[in-house]
Amino acid sequence: MAQDTAQDATQDTTQNTAEDISGGIGRTGTLQGIHVPLVTPFTRTGEIAAEALEALAHEVLDGGATGIVALGTTGETAFLDEAERDLVTGVCARACRERGAMLTVGAGAAGTRAAEASLASLARWPQAGAALVTVPSFVRPSAAGVLAHFGRLAEVSPVPLIVYHIPHRTGQPLDVATLRSLGSLPRIAGVKYSTGSVDQDAVELLGDRPTGFHVLAGDDVYVSPMLAMGASGGILASAHLATERFAELAAAWRAGDVVRARALGHALAGLSAAAFAEPNPAVVKGVLHAQGRIPTPDVRLPLLPASATAVTSVLERLTALDEPLAG
Repeated sequence: MAQDTAQDATQDTTQNTAEDISGGIGRTGTLQGIHVPLVTPFTRTGEIAAEALEALAHEVLDGGATGIVALGTTGETAFLDEAERDLVTGVCARACRERGAMLTVGAGAAGTRAAEASLASLARWPQAGAALVTVPSFVRPSAAGVLAHFGRLAEVSPVPLIVYHIPHRTGQPLDVATLRSLGSLPRIAGVKYSTGSVDQDAVELLGDRPTGFHVLAGDDVYVSPMLAMGASGGILASAHLATERFAELAAAWRAGDVVRARALGHALAGLSAAAFAEPNPAVVKGVLHAQGRIPTPDVRLPLLPASATAVTSVLERLTALDEPLAG
């Protein structure tokens, strides 16, 4: 079943031409708004639940998400084999083609040559509007080395790049000068900013970012203050669970509705904190399963399924979101 779906998805995407990829962010795509990095649901026998994945893609787009991210950290990409990664990408590509939505695909590697090969494979997916590429991990190159790495990738990539800046995973912090230099490189479209705080570099970057360079909040808890300071949007795992409300938050800040945005931002920060109480995406998957949206709450080792306490906490916060918010 999953294999057939993968073949269908591949056929659907390869029938489109390179005209689907523009010189900027994709023919119909945009980096504004909320993008959901989809989980990879599994069946009870451990295979990818392709139909559930496709349903999730349509559900978050129905809820107001601007786009989806395939093969992000939330999708347990490190635990998928090549055929499974192709299946996930094909399903997401088909959903985005049908909906005219933005598709971003996780790609890259710590070594530049391996990252080039990873990006080259995206040419098979005309729906891809951007690639999310992590700063090289573990090897800890200099800032100049990071710039050279992304400069080379931008030259050969079939799609624009979003730099994934997450120093607590990569061990490679970047200062604001380096981030601005990255943003000035051709075909570097933006940064997923995930430093674990709203720090001084975030303030400085958002106050003076390169023209056309998008800053996307990557820490769900801090999306509201990042939007308030001018972030273009966010790539948010917890937006699986309250997509409409996250989209509403982005719209409120964009419209200058400060009272509404503050109240909603506080409520969603609490939801996000609860969703990340245990290693991602265990709690999100546990909640999705409790809602009947995916067939199992399973994650792959070394991750473990979420505790009942963590899942219940999120479900309670989701219920509270339906109540009037304090102004």
